[in-house]
Amino acid sequence: MNSASPFPGAKLAKRATRALLNFWAIAVILLLWEAMVLLNNFNAIVMPRPWAVAADLWANPALYLASFLQTATVALGGLLLGMLAGTALAILAWASRLLNGVLTPLGLIFSSVPVVAMIPILARMLGYGTETVLAIVAILSFFPFFVFTGSGLRLLPPGSADLVSVLGARKLQRLFLLALPAALPSWTVALRLATANAILGAMVAEFLMSTSGLGQLLHAASQAFNTERALGASVCATTGSVVLFVMVVALEGKVRERWT
Repeated sequence: MNSASPFPGAKLAKRATRALLNFWAIAVILLLWEAMVLLNNFNAIVMPRPWAVAADLWANPALYLASFLQTATVALGGLLLGMLAGTALAILAWASRLLNGVLTPLGLIFSSVPVVAMIPILARMLGYGTETVLAIVAILSFFPFFVFTGSGLRLLPPGSADLVSVLGARKLQRLFLLALPAALPSWTVALRLATANAILGAMVAEFLMSTSGLGQLLHAASQAFNTERALGASVCATTGSVVLFVMVVALEGKVRERWT
């Protein structure tokens, strides 16, 4: 007996229902946004309607895509620098109690300084360009990798440290055979946290310095009172951050399935 559904559009309807259930909150926000603009009769300079933002995105795909690629490239570069620096210093702190006592307070200090306060200082040191944006994203990404990698290096399986000590393993062997594999799940948590802020952090730095990318697009649109384009730039940054976040969450899930 054929178990296929008698309705040809059943699969399509099922997928549409699933998408609606997953994104119902976004639909509600858009409906509330539309209702607020209509009920208060807002001028487009104050608050445009959702369809006006979508229309500007549709009419200028090359502009938004070029700006997004600039911001995303710098954000991923800064994320990579922060990842390497945070992971390397966490390993050094794991290997030496002296370095642990020095590096941990410095990491806390850097993480407590607001990004807005760091941008003018770094801009004077590195210039008002891509280097400063890279540095900002790297600093934002550094602390999660430093903290979570450091804690993960110490989350060893019960009895494993004593076993490798009895077998005469050296410090480097303990690192590669025991500590780093144990730290990988925690490292993916740091990657998830840092990825969520990379694009938005880069955009904030670009906006405050009016350099390039989505931040410069947002700054120029704000100066020209082009609210549709300003919100369009924000939509691009948010969408990119969400996509990267979902990808990293999927990677984290696979790592946890294998390591737990």
